[in-house]
Amino acid sequence: MAGRGSRLRPHTLTVPKPLIPVAGKPIVHRLVSDIAEIVGEKIDEVAFILGDEAFFGADVVQQLKDLGASLGAKVSIYRQLEPLGTGHAIMCAKDSLEGPAIIAYADTLIEADLKLDPNADAVIWVKKVDRPEAYGVVKLNTQHEIVELVEKPKEFVSDLAVIGIYYFKDVAVLKNELQYVLDNDIVNGGEYQINDGIKRMMQVGKVFKTGEVDQWMDCGNPKVTIETNRQVLINESRKGRNNVDAGVEKENAVIIEPCYIGKGVKLKNAVVGPYASLGDNCVIEDSVLSDLIVQHDTTIKNKVIKNSMIGSNASLTGLARELSVGDYSEINE
Repeated sequence: MAGRGSRLRPHTLTVPKPLIPVAGKPIVHRLVSDIAEIVGEKIDEVAFILGDEAFFGADVVQQLKDLGASLGAKVSIYRQLEPLGTGHAIMCAKDSLEGPAIIAYADTLIEADLKLDPNADAVIWVKKVDRPEAYGVVKLNTQHEIVELVEKPKEFVSDLAVIGIYYFKDVAVLKNELQYVLDNDIVNGGEYQINDGIKRMMQVGKVFKTGEVDQWMDCGNPKVTIETNRQVLINESRKGRNNVDAGVEKENAVIIEPCYIGKGVKLKNAVVGPYASLGDNCVIEDSVLSDLIVQHDTTIKNKVIKNSMIGSNASLTGLARELSVGDYSEINE
Protein backbone atom coordinates (compact mmCIF):
# COMPACT_ATOMS: atom_id res chain seq x y z
CA MET A 1 0.00 0.00 0.00
CA ALA A 2 2.89 2.35 -0.78
CA GLY A 3 1.31 4.25 -3.68
CA ARG A 4 -0.03 7.80 -3.45
CA GLY A 5 -3.34 7.07 -5.20
CA SER A 6 -3.06 9.87 -7.76
CA ARG A 7 -6.25 8.79 -9.59
CA LEU A 8 -8.26 9.39 -6.42
CA ARG A 9 -7.13 12.96 -5.88
CA PRO A 10 -8.09 15.26 -4.22
CA HIS A 11 -9.17 12.70 -1.61
CA THR A 12 -5.71 11.13 -1.42
CA LEU A 13 -3.93 14.45 -0.91
CA THR A 14 -4.65 14.14 2.81
CA VAL A 15 -5.55 10.45 3.25
CA PRO A 16 -3.62 7.48 1.80
CA LYS A 17 -5.80 5.61 -0.70
CA PRO A 18 -5.98 2.37 1.35
CA LEU A 19 -7.46 4.38 4.22
CA ILE A 20 -10.26 5.95 2.16
CA PRO A 21 -13.51 4.61 3.69
CA VAL A 22 -15.85 2.39 1.73
CA ALA A 23 -19.18 1.68 3.47
CA GLY A 24 -17.69 3.20 6.60
CA LYS A 25 -14.49 1.14 6.81
CA PRO A 26 -11.07 1.97 5.31
CA ILE A 27 -10.33 -0.07 2.19
CA VAL A 28 -7.31 -1.88 3.64
CA HIS A 29 -9.15 -2.67 6.90
CA ARG A 30 -11.99 -4.18 4.93
CA LEU A 31 -9.61 -6.14 2.67
CA VAL A 32 -7.55 -7.63 5.50
CA SER A 33 -10.62 -8.47 7.59
CA ASP A 34 -12.41 -10.04 4.61
CA ILE A 35 -9.40 -12.18 3.70
CA ALA A 36 -9.05 -13.34 7.30
CA GLU A 37 -12.76 -14.20 7.43
CA ILE A 38 -13.03 -16.08 4.16
CA VAL A 39 -9.73 -17.98 4.50
CA GLY A 40 -10.93 -19.17 7.89
CA GLU A 41 -7.44 -19.85 9.26
CA LYS A 42 -5.49 -18.24 12.09
CA ILE A 43 -3.53 -15.22 10.87
CA ASP A 44 -0.11 -15.10 12.56
CA GLU A 45 1.24 -11.93 11.01
CA VAL A 46 0.15 -9.08 8.75
CA ALA A 47 2.95 -7.21 6.99
CA PHE A 48 2.14 -3.81 5.50
CA ILE A 49 4.40 -2.22 2.88
CA LEU A 50 3.97 1.55 3.15
CA GLY A 51 5.44 4.58 1.43
CA ASP A 52 7.51 7.27 3.14
CA GLU A 53 6.79 8.46 6.66
CA ALA A 54 5.83 11.94 5.48
CA PHE A 55 2.60 10.52 4.02
CA PHE A 56 2.23 7.21 5.85
CA GLY A 57 3.00 8.56 9.32
CA ALA A 58 2.55 7.43 12.90
CA ASP A 59 -1.24 7.73 12.80
CA VAL A 60 -1.40 5.36 9.82
CA VAL A 61 0.94 2.90 11.51
CA GLN A 62 -1.19 2.95 14.67
CA GLN A 63 -4.36 2.24 12.67
CA LEU A 64 -2.68 -0.77 11.06
CA LYS A 65 -1.39 -2.04 14.41
CA ASP A 66 -4.92 -1.81 15.79
CA LEU A 67 -6.21 -3.71 12.74
CA GLY A 68 -3.68 -6.50 13.32
CA ALA A 69 -4.52 -6.62 17.02
CA SER A 70 -8.20 -7.11 16.16
CA LEU A 71 -7.16 -10.32 14.36
CA GLY A 72 -4.79 -11.45 17.10
CA ALA A 73 -1.90 -11.07 14.65
CA LYS A 74 1.59 -9.62 14.83
CA VAL A 75 1.95 -6.49 12.68
CA SER A 76 5.13 -5.70 10.75
CA ILE A 77 5.64 -2.37 9.00
CA TYR A 78 7.97 -1.99 6.02
CA ARG A 79 8.71 0.98 3.75
CA GLN A 80 9.07 1.18 -0.03
CA LEU A 81 10.73 4.57 -0.48
CA GLU A 82 10.93 4.43 -4.29
CA PRO A 83 8.17 3.28 -6.68
CA LEU A 84 10.16 0.39 -8.16
CA GLY A 85 7.33 -2.06 -8.78
CA THR A 86 5.36 -4.83 -7.11
CA GLY A 87 8.28 -7.26 -6.93
CA HIS A 88 10.44 -4.65 -5.22
CA ALA A 89 7.63 -3.74 -2.81
CA ILE A 90 7.21 -7.37 -1.75
CA MET A 91 10.94 -7.72 -1.21
CA CYS A 92 10.87 -4.73 1.13
CA ALA A 93 9.09 -7.16 3.47
CA LYS A 94 11.55 -10.01 2.89
CA ASP A 95 12.05 -10.58 6.63
CA SER A 96 8.40 -11.69 6.80
CA LEU A 97 8.47 -13.89 3.68
CA GLU A 98 8.45 -17.36 5.22
CA GLY A 99 5.83 -20.11 5.26
CA PRO A 100 2.28 -19.92 3.86
CA ALA A 101 1.20 -16.42 2.92
CA ILE A 102 -1.35 -14.36 1.02
CA ILE A 103 -0.13 -11.28 -0.85
CA ALA A 104 -2.75 -8.68 -1.77
CA TYR A 105 -2.83 -5.22 -3.31
CA ALA A 106 -4.55 -2.77 -0.99
CA ASP A 107 -6.92 -1.10 -3.47
CA THR A 108 -9.02 -4.16 -4.32
CA LEU A 109 -12.02 -5.64 -2.51
CA ILE A 110 -13.47 -9.07 -3.19
CA GLU A 111 -16.28 -11.46 -2.45
CA ALA A 112 -14.95 -15.01 -2.69
CA ASP A 113 -14.40 -18.38 -1.11
CA LEU A 114 -10.63 -18.53 -0.73
CA LYS A 115 -10.28 -22.29 -0.32
CA LEU A 116 -6.60 -23.17 -0.50
CA ASP A 117 -5.84 -26.06 -2.88
CA PRO A 118 -3.51 -28.46 -0.99
CA ASN A 119 -2.11 -29.75 -4.30
CA ALA A 120 -0.98 -26.31 -5.46
CA ASP A 121 2.27 -24.56 -4.67
CA ALA A 122 0.46 -21.27 -5.27
CA VAL A 123 -2.95 -19.87 -6.16
CA ILE A 124 -3.68 -16.76 -8.21
CA TRP A 125 -7.20 -15.43 -7.83
CA VAL A 126 -8.90 -14.38 -11.04
CA LYS A 127 -12.20 -12.99 -12.31
CA LYS A 128 -13.86 -13.55 -15.67
CA VAL A 129 -13.95 -10.26 -17.58
CA ASP A 130 -15.59 -9.06 -20.78
CA ARG A 131 -12.49 -7.28 -22.14
CA PRO A 132 -9.46 -9.45 -21.33
CA GLU A 133 -7.26 -7.34 -23.60
CA ALA A 134 -7.39 -4.62 -20.92
CA TYR A 135 -6.01 -6.85 -18.14
CA GLY A 136 -3.27 -9.24 -17.21
CA VAL A 137 -4.69 -12.74 -17.73
CA VAL A 138 -3.67 -16.34 -17.03
CA LYS A 139 -3.17 -19.11 -19.57
CA LEU A 140 -4.17 -22.62 -18.44
CA ASN A 141 -3.17 -26.12 -19.53
CA THR A 142 -5.51 -29.11 -19.79
CA GLN A 143 -5.06 -29.79 -16.05
CA HIS A 144 -6.33 -26.26 -15.32
CA GLU A 145 -2.91 -25.23 -14.07
CA ILE A 146 -1.54 -21.77 -14.82
CA VAL A 147 1.31 -22.02 -17.30
CA GLU A 148 1.68 -18.40 -18.36
CA LEU A 149 0.86 -14.83 -17.34
CA VAL A 150 0.06 -12.53 -20.25
CA GLU A 151 -0.26 -8.76 -19.83
CA LYS A 152 -2.99 -7.13 -21.97
CA PRO A 153 -3.02 -9.80 -24.71
CA LYS A 154 -3.66 -8.58 -28.24
CA GLU A 155 -4.99 -12.03 -29.18
CA PHE A 156 -7.34 -14.07 -26.99
CA VAL A 157 -5.54 -16.12 -24.32
CA SER A 158 -8.28 -16.41 -21.70
CA ASP A 159 -10.91 -14.25 -20.03
CA LEU A 160 -9.53 -14.84 -16.52
CA ALA A 161 -8.01 -11.58 -15.27
CA VAL A 162 -5.52 -11.47 -12.40
CA ILE A 163 -7.02 -9.39 -9.58
CA GLY A 164 -3.95 -8.94 -7.37
CA ILE A 165 -4.42 -11.56 -4.64
CA TYR A 166 -2.02 -14.51 -4.42
CA TYR A 167 -1.46 -17.49 -2.10
CA PHE A 168 1.91 -19.20 -1.71
CA LYS A 169 2.30 -22.47 0.18
CA ASP A 170 5.83 -21.31 1.03
CA VAL A 171 6.37 -17.67 0.15
CA ALA A 172 10.12 -18.08 0.71
CA VAL A 173 10.24 -19.70 -2.75
CA LEU A 174 8.87 -16.48 -4.26
CA LYS A 175 11.35 -14.48 -2.19
CA ASN A 176 14.27 -16.43 -3.61
CA GLU A 177 13.08 -15.93 -7.19
CA LEU A 178 12.41 -12.22 -6.66
CA GLN A 179 15.90 -11.86 -5.19
CA TYR A 180 17.21 -13.27 -8.47
CA VAL A 181 15.07 -10.73 -10.36
CA LEU A 182 16.55 -7.87 -8.30
CA ASP A 183 20.12 -9.16 -8.46
CA ASN A 184 19.95 -9.53 -12.23
CA ASP A 185 18.09 -6.27 -12.82
CA ILE A 186 15.16 -7.93 -14.60
CA VAL A 187 12.67 -5.12 -15.19
CA ASN A 188 9.42 -4.67 -17.09
CA GLY A 189 8.08 -1.19 -17.66
CA GLY A 190 11.06 0.12 -15.73
CA GLU A 191 10.03 -1.77 -12.57
CA TYR A 192 10.63 -5.07 -10.79
CA GLN A 193 7.42 -7.09 -11.09
CA ILE A 194 5.96 -9.95 -9.05
CA ASN A 195 5.15 -11.69 -12.35
CA ASP A 196 8.84 -12.22 -13.10
CA GLY A 197 9.27 -14.05 -9.80
CA ILE A 198 6.15 -16.12 -10.49
CA LYS A 199 7.36 -17.02 -13.98
CA ARG A 200 10.65 -18.28 -12.52
CA MET A 201 8.69 -20.43 -10.06
CA MET A 202 6.76 -21.94 -12.97
CA GLN A 203 10.01 -22.64 -14.83
CA VAL A 204 11.23 -24.85 -11.96
CA GLY A 205 7.95 -26.78 -11.89
CA LYS A 206 5.92 -25.11 -9.17
CA VAL A 207 2.20 -25.73 -9.64
CA PHE A 208 -0.06 -22.67 -9.85
CA LYS A 209 -3.85 -23.00 -9.72
CA THR A 210 -6.61 -20.43 -10.10
CA GLY A 211 -9.11 -19.32 -7.51
CA GLU A 212 -12.13 -17.52 -8.90
CA VAL A 213 -13.80 -14.67 -7.03
CA ASP A 214 -17.50 -13.87 -7.14
CA GLN A 215 -16.92 -10.12 -7.12
CA TRP A 216 -13.89 -7.97 -7.82
CA MET A 217 -14.37 -4.38 -6.71
CA ASP A 218 -11.85 -1.70 -7.61
CA CYS A 219 -11.14 1.50 -5.69
CA GLY A 220 -8.84 3.14 -8.21
CA ASN A 221 -10.76 6.34 -9.02
CA PRO A 222 -13.84 8.19 -7.69
CA LYS A 223 -16.32 6.62 -10.13
CA VAL A 224 -15.39 3.00 -9.43
CA THR A 225 -14.97 3.66 -5.70
CA ILE A 226 -18.57 4.90 -5.57
CA GLU A 227 -19.65 1.76 -7.45
CA THR A 228 -17.70 -0.37 -4.97
CA ASN A 229 -19.31 1.46 -2.05
CA ARG A 230 -22.71 0.59 -3.52
CA GLN A 231 -21.83 -3.08 -3.99
CA VAL A 232 -20.35 -3.44 -0.50
CA LEU A 233 -23.49 -1.94 1.04
CA ILE A 234 -25.60 -4.41 -0.94
CA ASN A 235 -23.40 -7.30 0.21
CA GLU A 236 -23.58 -6.16 3.83
CA SER A 237 -27.37 -5.90 3.61
CA ARG A 238 -27.64 -9.43 2.20
CA LYS A 239 -25.65 -10.68 5.18
CA GLY A 240 -28.14 -8.99 7.52
CA ARG A 241 -25.70 -6.39 8.80
CA ASN A 242 -27.10 -3.07 10.01
CA ASN A 243 -24.71 -0.22 9.21
CA VAL A 244 -26.83 2.66 10.53
CA ASP A 245 -25.75 3.82 13.99
CA ALA A 246 -28.55 3.68 16.53
CA GLY A 247 -27.74 7.19 17.75
CA VAL A 248 -28.43 8.99 14.47
CA GLU A 249 -30.51 12.13 15.13
CA LYS A 250 -33.43 12.40 12.71
CA GLU A 251 -35.87 15.30 12.31
CA ASN A 252 -38.27 14.87 9.40
CA ALA A 253 -35.69 12.61 7.74
CA VAL A 254 -35.82 9.34 5.83
CA ILE A 255 -33.07 6.74 5.43
CA ILE A 256 -33.42 4.45 2.42
CA GLU A 257 -31.20 1.44 3.01
CA PRO A 258 -28.72 0.02 2.34
CA CYS A 259 -26.64 2.81 3.83
CA TYR A 260 -23.75 3.32 6.20
CA ILE A 261 -24.33 6.13 8.71
CA GLY A 262 -21.75 6.71 11.43
CA LYS A 263 -21.88 8.03 14.96
CA GLY A 264 -23.05 11.55 15.78
CA VAL A 265 -24.75 12.13 12.41
CA LYS A 266 -27.64 14.63 12.32
CA LEU A 267 -30.31 14.50 9.60
CA LYS A 268 -32.91 17.27 9.25
CA ASN A 269 -35.42 17.55 6.40
CA ALA A 270 -33.34 15.05 4.51
CA VAL A 271 -33.56 11.89 2.43
CA VAL A 272 -30.43 9.75 2.60
CA GLY A 273 -29.92 6.66 0.45
CA PRO A 274 -29.88 4.27 -1.04
CA TYR A 275 -26.15 3.49 -1.25
CA ALA A 276 -25.03 6.47 0.83
CA SER A 277 -22.10 6.29 3.28
CA LEU A 278 -21.84 9.10 5.84
CA GLY A 279 -18.90 9.27 8.25
CA ASP A 280 -19.07 10.30 11.90
CA ASN A 281 -20.46 13.70 12.92
CA CYS A 282 -21.85 14.71 9.54
CA VAL A 283 -24.77 17.17 9.42
CA ILE A 284 -27.27 16.90 6.55
CA GLU A 285 -30.06 19.46 6.22
CA ASP A 286 -32.67 20.12 3.51
CA SER A 287 -30.88 17.69 1.19
CA VAL A 288 -31.29 14.49 -0.80
CA LEU A 289 -28.23 12.24 -0.97
CA SER A 290 -27.73 8.90 -2.71
CA ASP A 291 -24.93 6.81 -4.22
CA LEU A 292 -22.15 8.72 -2.53
CA ILE A 293 -19.37 8.61 0.06
CA VAL A 294 -19.05 11.42 2.60
CA GLN A 295 -16.20 11.26 5.10
CA HIS A 296 -16.40 12.60 8.66
CA ASP A 297 -17.37 16.01 10.12
CA THR A 298 -18.87 17.38 6.90
CA THR A 299 -21.94 19.62 6.62
CA ILE A 300 -24.27 19.54 3.62
CA LYS A 301 -27.24 21.91 3.27
CA ASN A 302 -29.72 22.55 0.47
CA LYS A 303 -28.17 20.00 -1.87
CA VAL A 304 -29.28 17.15 -4.11
CA ILE A 305 -26.18 15.02 -4.62
CA LYS A 306 -25.50 11.60 -6.10
CA ASN A 307 -22.57 9.76 -7.69
CA SER A 308 -20.12 11.78 -5.60
CA MET A 309 -17.23 11.56 -3.13
CA ILE A 310 -16.89 14.24 -0.47
CA GLY A 311 -14.05 14.50 2.03
CA SER A 312 -13.86 15.36 5.73
CA ASN A 313 -14.50 18.75 7.36
CA ALA A 314 -16.10 20.05 4.17
CA SER A 315 -19.06 22.42 3.92
CA LEU A 316 -21.44 22.35 0.94
CA THR A 317 -24.42 24.64 0.51
CA GLY A 318 -26.37 25.30 -2.67
CA LEU A 319 -27.47 23.53 -5.83
CA ALA A 320 -27.25 19.97 -7.18
CA ARG A 321 -23.94 18.87 -8.67
CA GLU A 322 -21.93 15.72 -9.39
CA LEU A 323 -18.83 16.20 -7.26
CA SER A 324 -15.42 14.96 -6.14
CA VAL A 325 -14.62 17.27 -3.23
CA GLY A 326 -11.51 16.93 -1.06
CA ASP A 327 -10.96 17.53 2.65
CA TYR A 328 -11.47 21.00 4.16
CA SER A 329 -13.27 22.31 1.08
CA GLU A 330 -16.08 24.85 1.18
CA ILE A 331 -18.63 25.33 -1.61
CA ASN A 332 -21.31 28.02 -1.42
CA GLU A 333 -23.80 28.59 -4.23
